Amino acid sequence: MSHGIMKVLFFFTLLFLSAGTLQAQQPGVDCAPIQGQGWTGCAPINPPQEQHPQSPQRPPERWADHYGAIATDEPRGAMGASTDMPDRRSAENAAASNCRAKGGVNCTMQIWYVNQCVALVVGGKIFNVNSGATVAQATEKGMQMCKPAANDCHIYYSACSLPVRIQ
Repeated sequence: MSHGIMKVLFFFTLLFLSAGTLQAQQPGVDCAPIQGQGWTGCAPINPPQEQHPQSPQRPPERWADHYGAIATDEPRGAMGASTDMPDRRSAENAAASNCRAKGGVNCTMQIWYVNQCVALVVGGKIFNVNSGATVAQATEKGMQMCKPAANDCHIYYSACSLPVRIQ
């Protein structure tokens, strides 16, 4: 045999041996049988396609607003509050009702707030009510207003009515 024919036979022998190490395809299952003049083969039924990883689409966020309110009857020393109510009217009605339940007669709405926090600061014979993104912010505002007028400023009430994610 000539040297050229030996190279070709060696090449086909290597090709045949390496083909055995590849995953075998089963005609009719993961490939379709094909043939031509003097040859047969197997073509993939579903050829692999380039896959681009996609991050799953998140649904848009939806938030429910929460309202709160504070009502007082200053002469009687009554205070009523509400938190996490679905709307302003509900928050104000609940705060006024809470104020009356604690002995208030002429309960006055001091504040209503939505998706925030509130602090009622008392000092001497004065009080103030402030809202803020956090209790600390609402308290800081109240203390800044109280300290020039009284020495014994303190937080009497604080709460938050923050939005809640519903989707």
